[in-house]
Amino acid sequence: MKDLTGNDLLAICSALGNPHRLRIMAALSAGRQYVSLLARELGISRPLLHMHLQKLEVAGLVKGELELSEEGKAVKYFEPTDFSLLVTPQSIAGASQTLDLETK
Repeated sequence: MKDLTGNDLLAICSALGNPHRLRIMAALSAGRQYVSLLARELGISRPLLHMHLQKLEVAGLVKGELELSEEGKAVKYFEPTDFSLLVTPQSIAGASQTLDLETK
């Protein structure tokens, strides 16, 4: 993740700044999983899991893909994106120059 903007860095830090989302990333590190199984493994509801996955997806840390099961049901799979993040005082200084202070 080179040349991150300040807003990108904030989104990533915000996405990773939650224990549920860290647990989700840890579970997905073993490979892609579908939402229902992931919710059962983590012991959280599917709506709550979807909310956390959406935040991770917006930050570019996971990607989701809808597939049809053999029974014809739509199944959403998620997997981590290929990323590496090195946060240094210098990278923060560079990213801060691109902050859009008008966004929330």
